[in-house]
Amino acid sequence: MKKELLVASALITSLGAAGVAEAASATFSGHVRAGAVGVDTDGTADATYSGDQKSRFGVSISETTDAGVKISTSFDLTDESDGSTDSNGLTFEFTDGSKLDVIEAGNAIGTHKASVPSASGEQGVTGTTANSAPSSISFGDTSDAIGFEWHSAADAFGVEGLKAGLSAGFGDDGDTSATSTAESSYSIGVNYVTDTGDTTITLGGGYVQADDSNSSSLNDRSTNTAIALTAATGDLTVGVGFGSGSYVDANSGTSYEVDGAEVITAGVKYVSGDITFAVGYTDGEAKDGAIGSEGSNVDSYNSVGASVDYAVVSGVTATIGYSDTEASEEGTSATGNSGTSWYVGATVSF
Repeated sequence: MKKELLVASALITSLGAAGVAEAASATFSGHVRAGAVGVDTDGTADATYSGDQKSRFGVSISETTDAGVKISTSFDLTDESDGSTDSNGLTFEFTDGSKLDVIEAGNAIGTHKASVPSASGEQGVTGTTANSAPSSISFGDTSDAIGFEWHSAADAFGVEGLKAGLSAGFGDDGDTSATSTAESSYSIGVNYVTDTGDTTITLGGGYVQADDSNSSSLNDRSTNTAIALTAATGDLTVGVGFGSGSYVDANSGTSYEVDGAEVITAGVKYVSGDITFAVGYTDGEAKDGAIGSEGSNVDSYNSVGASVDYAVVSGVTATIGYSDTEASEEGTSATGNSGTSWYVGATVSF
């Protein structure tokens, strides 16, 4: 009996080896971010201090076909201490430089917007809030997991420095009156880079529209236009961004109609050797209201942050950050969500 088992095992092993001759190439990367955070709200609570530890471990897998098409995917064993595995669909990179993402593809507006400098670090005032004012220019960057995003090759349509993208997501039409999720969504994005003397100018943004699963809402899940501009001269980068639109906000577990949403971001970054200085500013405002009625209550969000990063050795960066936030809900100061915060920590990457 033992001999039969050994023969069967050898046969199965040989057949398996023949069927899977080679494995795709894989690499891994990640980081550990550890530090201390202090928060002092404008409310009655005293200043609080706590440890802040986050980690990420990701695996990238890819292989190239005989025709030259690169097929890749990736997954996270953990991402900033979320404690769950997250896969990231498939990407096909073609020989002309264009790419196609399928499953968990995202939206073209988020891929192509210019990146405005902002403060690094884990500082910030958080807490339960019904504030619907946006804090990002692409606040409507939402879509269903089933979809695609097409990325053009560089110098799209014969224009030097231009990249463009188109994406779509397709929901399951599970309409209800109690939840708010993205149904079908569509997005376009454009990014243009040009040099003017010693300065590199980047202009990028796009548009996204996503239907809402909530059968009682007046607004789409999101309708968002965003544009950002950055200018980099040597070690100095400055930028500004603007976003506007309407959406359905599921903040604090309750859905709200949000109208007239607008947000401005601005930032400056300067690199001096191993030290990077950054300052960021955000100013957002919107009107929200109950599902089925137009938004009328004014919410606002205003925050300024600054940070200093120091590259200690390869893969290790120390960070000191600070922020000052002011929020209001329905025209009244939200003292529990306003105040100052600081962060001192380090990121170790591999």
